[in-house]
Amino acid sequence: MQVLSQFVYPVKSLRGIALPEMALDEFGPAGDRRWMIVDTEGQFVTQRSHPRLALIHTALVRGEVVIDVPGHGAHTLEPGHTTRPVRVWQDWVKAGDAAGSASEALSGFIGESLTLVHMPDATFREVKGGRVTERRRVGFADGFPFLIVNQASLDDLNSRLDNPVDIRRFRPNLVIEGAEAWQEDLWRQLRIGDVVFDLVKPCSRCVMTTVDPDLGTKAADAQPLRTLGRFRRTPDGVMFGINALHRPEGVMVRRGDPVEILQQES
Repeated sequence: MQVLSQFVYPVKSLRGIALPEMALDEFGPAGDRRWMIVDTEGQFVTQRSHPRLALIHTALVRGEVVIDVPGHGAHTLEPGHTTRPVRVWQDWVKAGDAAGSASEALSGFIGESLTLVHMPDATFREVKGGRVTERRRVGFADGFPFLIVNQASLDDLNSRLDNPVDIRRFRPNLVIEGAEAWQEDLWRQLRIGDVVFDLVKPCSRCVMTTVDPDLGTKAADAQPLRTLGRFRRTPDGVMFGINALHRPEGVMVRRGDPVEILQQES
């Protein structure tokens, strides 16, 4: 098995970036979801309610995040001096508003008042979960620093669909090839290159999987979530991919790195 592809998402719910190599830091993938969009109440905003966010490109230019808003140009994201409490799921954390015109451009494209906010190093949002015994941090990701998926599982799902979908629907950080479909259900610990990952829990999928990343619209037939729900539904939701934590000593993952199973259920 090896790493097929890897992605970072500088702004929660905007387009991701495929990388040949991924640096890791205390938060997870370096720069992953350190930015987020909030409404006037400080509540997080995603493609679940605003599917057109999928049309906004992100890029990393000389270490800075740039968003390209259709019809409103490219804007470099820089933390400003204003801070506020913001909410992501059940967590209220302190974040800083973006400086400059990026939020105005985003609001103009979406058609309502929205603000881009940044999570500073001083903010500690704790990873929660029944199998997490140590105190670990995460950015604005839904709950965990990493999402690992198996390409063979996507291939199996696509074999059941009239219109196959690509991996972008599931917003993974790491895509692994060379395993059997759904083998990831049994994985508990992996070594990828020099980095050890603890696989904490399956990832429950939502309506975001029905958003076409090229059109910015939800599928009227609720695919692929509807089909996935026919054979991947559990009491905790419809599952695809595994949430993971990395061991702090790991610093880099590269495309093509070998993947070794260190622990799995029999």
